[in-house]
Amino acid sequence: MSTDDSYDFVVIGGGSAGYAGAATAAQLGLRTVVIEGGEEVGGLCILRGCMPSKALLESARRAESIRRAGEFGLMAEYYGPDGPMIQARKRVLVTEFAEHRRGQLQSGRFDFVRGKARFTDSHSLEVMLTEGGTRRITGRAFLVATGSEVNHVIVPGLDETGSWDSDEVLNSAHIPKSVIVLGGGAIALEFASFYAGIGSAVTVLQRGPHLLKEVDVDVSEALREGLEKHGIRVFCKTALVGVERHGAVKRVTFYKDGERQTAEAEEIIYALGRRPMTEGFGLEEAGVKLKDCAIEVNERQQSSHEHIFAAGDVCGPFEVVHIAIQQGEMAARNAARLLGLRADAWEMMDYKQNLFVVFTHPEVAVTGLTEHEAVARGVDIVTASYPFADHGKSLVRGETDGFVKLLCARDSRQILGAAVIGPAASELIHEVAVALHFGAKAGDLARVPHYHPTLSEIWLYPAEELAG
Repeated sequence: MSTDDSYDFVVIGGGSAGYAGAATAAQLGLRTVVIEGGEEVGGLCILRGCMPSKALLESARRAESIRRAGEFGLMAEYYGPDGPMIQARKRVLVTEFAEHRRGQLQSGRFDFVRGKARFTDSHSLEVMLTEGGTRRITGRAFLVATGSEVNHVIVPGLDETGSWDSDEVLNSAHIPKSVIVLGGGAIALEFASFYAGIGSAVTVLQRGPHLLKEVDVDVSEALREGLEKHGIRVFCKTALVGVERHGAVKRVTFYKDGERQTAEAEEIIYALGRRPMTEGFGLEEAGVKLKDCAIEVNERQQSSHEHIFAAGDVCGPFEVVHIAIQQGEMAARNAARLLGLRADAWEMMDYKQNLFVVFTHPEVAVTGLTEHEAVARGVDIVTASYPFADHGKSLVRGETDGFVKLLCARDSRQILGAAVIGPAASELIHEVAVALHFGAKAGDLARVPHYHPTLSEIWLYPAEELAG
């Protein structure tokens, strides 16, 4: 059976970006529908990304605290992880988040359709309904928010030997005694921190010269030192040769500094990145242009067809949920303008704050410009940093890895960016994000009273130095 429906705003994908766009469009009075084709409802962040990974990392943090109890005059003993219990806690949390998102999608503010959507032309979709049958949906404007998927890179012998991708790591109750992590990005390093924290032996093999291409070299190097301090073996600038099974373990052969080396572990974690999920949606039939597998969009989130918008991982440029939400909401408002329902000025994305956080141990966070970006753009900057090893609250907590760094324009001393590697970096970075948002100068930040002793008062040291 086939039915035909027409809408003002059609959203493909019920994750964070899709829901944000749909909720905004419905609030603006657009007749809206969300089409979700996944086996589960919730989106990548809730089901297979942010929330489950942070639940596992929290277990690892608690495990490490138990092992360090003696440093704080406490008597405790770590007996190891209970994989099934860790997974049970994660499932409860994820289920609660997913049920909340399902409730939002089924709230009645807009229509919600379960099925796989495919463009048949630039204004029409054919939806293979989950319960059977098809449905033809037409729209005046569209939002593609289909997310991303694992990017498969060919490594000789890996398929035959076997490995875990991110989904398998997040869902396995088995805790390997040792793992080799292929990759040096955010997902790879968070998995490395989880297994190291829980008590596994961990080796990281990174193709590039440094960990985390999004940060400056000094931050990357401090992260490497911190990970190694927590027992993780890190090899950068490697070239993978192949993977094979050797007895009861899996062996990875690679070149490092021209020398052929091997690493062995019970399990291999494949974390060589993700790619936009653009295949199978008929984007070619709709005439939507792609660039490096991603939907190419302008600053208004419009694709090569002005009425087809995109948001989130499917278009980038950053794979973080708060930006996906911002893009989805803005796309809906711009769609209302395109359809003549709003007469105010079009909005454009501004990535000035560019928040980026990695929940490793130690944590890493940046906002605004990095030094590398500033140099590439010809921006004249001055920087100042201060180590956690010389900070009172850090010493009390026993967490002294890393530093904070502030970047300012040389002439005006306006804050342009910041980086943190160390304790609570994911929280501390927001102080500078707020300063960036309001165009504050180093002197403005230096004059804000900070309670003592707190981690956040560490920002006063670089701010005072740069205030002049």
